[in-house]
Formats: sequence, C-alpha cells, structure tokens
Amino acid sequence: MKKLLFGTAGIPVQAKGSGVEAGLRTVKALNLDCMELEFVHGVNMSEESARKVGKLAKEMDLQLTAHGPYYINLNAKEEYKIKSSTNHILETARITTLCNGYSITFHPGFYISSTPEDTYDKIKNKLSAIVEIVKKQSNVWIRPETTGKASQFGSLAELLRLSQEIEQVMPCVDFSHLHAREGKNNSYEEFKKILEEIEKKMGKRALKEMHVHVSGIEYGGKGEKNHLNLRDSDLKYKELLRALKDFDAAGIVICESPNIEEDALLLKRTYEDI
Repeated sequence: MKKLLFGTAGIPVQAKGSGVEAGLRTVKALNLDCMELEFVHGVNMSEESARKVGKLAKEMDLQLTAHGPYYINLNAKEEYKIKSSTNHILETARITTLCNGYSITFHPGFYISSTPEDTYDKIKNKLSAIVEIVKKQSNVWIRPETTGKASQFGSLAELLRLSQEIEQVMPCVDFSHLHAREGKNNSYEEFKKILEEIEKKMGKRALKEMHVHVSGIEYGGKGEKNHLNLRDSDLKYKELLRALKDFDAAGIVICESPNIEEDALLLKRTYEDI
C-alpha cells in the first residue's frame, strides 16, 4: 500500500439502514477509507452477500478487512474446540476473500496451564496447517492480533516470531492492547521502538502492509478491561500517529473506539495535520 487508510471496526453508528452495504456507503460519505467486517460472534454472511459487498467496496474504492470470532483458542485442550477454532478462521478467510478483502485478524489463544513455549508450538502448528489451506484459495493476510492481557497468547514478540516462520502471516498490531498489556508502550519513543522491531524482524515491507487497531483503552493490573473513546483514555494517539508518519507506514488503521466513526475521523484528520 502507498499510504495509511483509516476506517471503522464495523458499521458506523450513524449508518442509515442496516447491513454492511449501508455501512460502506456511510464510510464513503464520511471520507473514510476502509471498514473491518465484524464477524466476532460468527461468520454470518452468505457467499452471495459477500460478492455484493466486495463489488460495492471496489466501486467505492474502500478497503475491507475482517475480525474473526472472539471464541477462537488454538491452544485449547479439547480437540473439538481446536477444530471449531480452525473452522472459524478458515470461514473468516473464505468470506473475506469473496469480499475482495485485504486481511483477517483474530485473537489466537490463551496460555491456560501451558508454558508460553508449549503454547507457541501448538499455535504455530495449527496456524501453519490453516495457512496451507488458505493459500490454495487466496493471498489474504492471516493476522493474529496483539492481545491486551498477559494471560492471552499474543505479545508482539510471539507474533513477529510466527510471522517469520509462517508464510502469509503478519501481526495485526493493536497499539491499545500493547499499552494495556503491560501498562507502558504509550510514548513516541516506545511506539518508535515497536515499529523498529517490526522492521528489524520482518523488513520494510511489513511497515507498508500494516493492519493496525487503535482505540481508547481502560486497563488495570491484569491488562485490558474495555475500550474507551480516545479522549476519555490516556492513549497518546498523537504520538503514535507521528511515529507512524515518521516511519512512512502504510496499510490499514481500524478504530475500535465505541464512537467508531468519530474517533476514526479524529485519527485521520490528526494524521493529516502532522
């Protein structure tokens, strides 16, 4: 991609009418650039609808991403949960491909009683098998998301390691989660270090193919509690945007604040003014 595109996590609040197509029209009317399909409670879009959504997005020059179901755990002890998680990721990738989407993201799993290394090995094996299937259908990016709690698999280091070892995988970098996970990563210098680490491990291309999540965030000793509007949180989003601009980053920036389109516009306008 040539620049950063800004958009909403799901259908804008002010959309007139229901459904993804109404959401896309609102995103376009707001002069935003992209939208994330929220399959967080299940992939409930038919093939016919997906093709219509993809056609409309192309006509409007809007980019699409998707968020897979919340109930994914590739480190589950029960085999049926592993199978279900695998199917959720594959179905998200399949429908997103029909929508001409760019990238899918999901929370990959929990450590539960496993060590971080055992968890990594298990998730890597499952994700490698998933990617081999997806590669036969499309080149949609498979993006495990950085997570907001220390109990969740999904540190930046873990996801960069996965991305180095599995083709067609790169992280979805949720900067709000990285802040909430440890209570730091909230200054220009820290954002700069994150981008430097991505470039070091994945090369400059990774900074030109980013999938980013941003929102306000409430957190405590155990990490993320819930999302907030940017101005109600301590996230230094202006410093984050300055770091992204200084690194000439490109790709998708999805806003997950409760007032999704308002903060998406705030992010875009702030970025353009830097």
